[in-house]
Formats: sequence, C-alpha cells, structure tokens
Amino acid sequence: MQSLLSGASPSMEVDAVSILKSITPSLESSKHKGQAGKIAVVGGCREYTGAPYFSAISALKIGADLSHVFCTKDAAPVIKGYSPELIVHPILEESYSVRDEDKKSISAKVIEEVDKWMERFDCLAIGPGLGRDPFLLDCVSNIMKRARQSNVPMVIDGDGLFLVTNSLDLISGYPLAVLTPNVNEYKRLVQKVLQCEVNDRDGTQQLLSLAKGIGGATILRKGESDLISNGETVHAVSSFGSPRRCGGQGDILSGSVAVFVSWARQAADKAGEPSMSPTVMGCIAGSVLLRKAASHAFESSRRSTLTTDIIEHLGRSLEELCPVLVSQYMGH
Repeated sequence: MQSLLSGASPSMEVDAVSILKSITPSLESSKHKGQAGKIAVVGGCREYTGAPYFSAISALKIGADLSHVFCTKDAAPVIKGYSPELIVHPILEESYSVRDEDKKSISAKVIEEVDKWMERFDCLAIGPGLGRDPFLLDCVSNIMKRARQSNVPMVIDGDGLFLVTNSLDLISGYPLAVLTPNVNEYKRLVQKVLQCEVNDRDGTQQLLSLAKGIGGATILRKGESDLISNGETVHAVSSFGSPRRCGGQGDILSGSVAVFVSWARQAADKAGEPSMSPTVMGCIAGSVLLRKAASHAFESSRRSTLTTDIIEHLGRSLEELCPVLVSQYMGH
C-alpha cells in the first residue's frame, strides 16, 4: 500500500484506480456487519427527499454495511418508502413546525438522539437535501460540532456547503472535513475565504490557497476534471464520465466519498501512516468510481440518463476497477 500512496506534485493526474484498489477492503466470511462501514447522511426536508436517498443508497451499493439518514419528520416517510435498506431517523425540525419558545428544548433533543449513534459512525455526509431553514441549519451545526468532538469524518455537500461558507469555524482546522463544491459553491467559498474571484488560469494555486485558508480541510472541486487538495498538493481525476448533467450526481459522490474515506482510514490503521491523507484518497476513489458509473449509464441511456441509472452501475463499475476474487468469499 505504501508504494501506491506516495505524494504527487501539484496538478499531477493521479493513479486513481490504484488508490481505489489499495483502500477497498476484501470480502471475507470472517467479517461481521459494520466492519465495511457505517455511514450517516444528515439531510432531507419537505422539498428535498431524493438527495439524501441518493447519497445513502449509493453508500450501500458501493459496499458499506449500514446507511442511516437523519432528516425532518416530513421527509422521513418518503425516504423510508424509497428503500427498506436505509435506517431513517425523523428527528430534525424546520422553523414552521416549531414555536420559538420550544426551539431550545427541541435542539437539545436532536443532539441527545444523535449522540446515541455518533460513536457508531465511520463518516457523515452532511447537506444532501438539507435546505436552508435557519432552525434546521442551527441543529445541523450542533451535529457537526459533535462529530468533530468525536473525531468523525464529515463530507459536506449541497446546502451543507451553504452552512459552512457562512460558519467557517465549523470545519476550519479540521483535517477530517471534506468539502465537495460545484462551480457556484466553489465561487462562494473563494469569495468568502480568499476574498477574491475564481481564477481558473491559476486554479491549482488558488485551490491550494483555499484549502490552506480553511485550515487543511480537503476540497474536491467538481468539474470537467475533479481537483482535490488538502492544502499540500493538488491531485486531478480526469477520466471520462458523462456529458449528461442530471441533478443528483453530487449526492452519489457524497455517499461514495463517505464510504471511501472510512475505508481509507481503516487501511491506514492497518498499514501505518500513509503519505497521502485518507480524506484525499477517499475523494480520489469516489471521483473515479462515479465517473466510471456515469460513463456506463450514459452508454445505456444517453440523453435519458438519470441519477438512478448511475446508481445501478456503481456495483458493476467497482467490480471492474477492483474485482472480487471468488476465493475471498467462497473460502477457497
């Protein structure tokens, strides 16, 4: 594993497949439920129920053992209806359903419930379908603080990025935080942290500066090439994906990165200190897998490709990149 994890120079196209292989655990009959990853998605409200489902089910399709969703009470029945595979916690509330005098007690109950589960999770994906309700965002801020206290990695996407852009202290200086901004979310981060506009002519250096400015959190800047940095180097993943830009692909990525970050940490625990951080490796692996799955889905469906089509190709794509040996699970 060590030979695969040597640091690359800035802007170098990384051997993403080798990194994915190095952190993907083997399938063995001796393992028990939970060892391949326990992921939780924090998101889902009245308007947005698909995004948390996409993120959570993608984690399972890739190989996590358990996938939880912490969402609002309105969203829970819908998300439960999408799949019986997900463990859904209807504990979050939006402002419209909470009286001002009850907000403090309800917020405390949310944290109390999350605390029961936090130590079990290997990674959180925060933001898919979260929305921007002020009370809901306050509760999620407290969840993030708890996760940080417990040293649980966090992959932050969607409206989670809106939250942290306005409250950088939630992730500043936390090396287990991963941000996955699209073009507009990245623009807002650059304006907030570097107080300038995006400069694509010197994009590599600006990404390095942004990651350093946030204090070492890992940033996966989504684009034609995905660029990944924790402030030390920049790695690019440029393999072909799909020209079809249907909504929801970022949610697949958040769930994928959450799984791979947890696997990378496990691999690092076994192999010793790697020269590339687990969060960077998780981003690289999640990026290359999504691109391959999107490519397969586009081959089949072309202009009709949907996020659900891509999710159905995650398993096949991971098998192609990292084949499972029959002897690993047949006992031969």
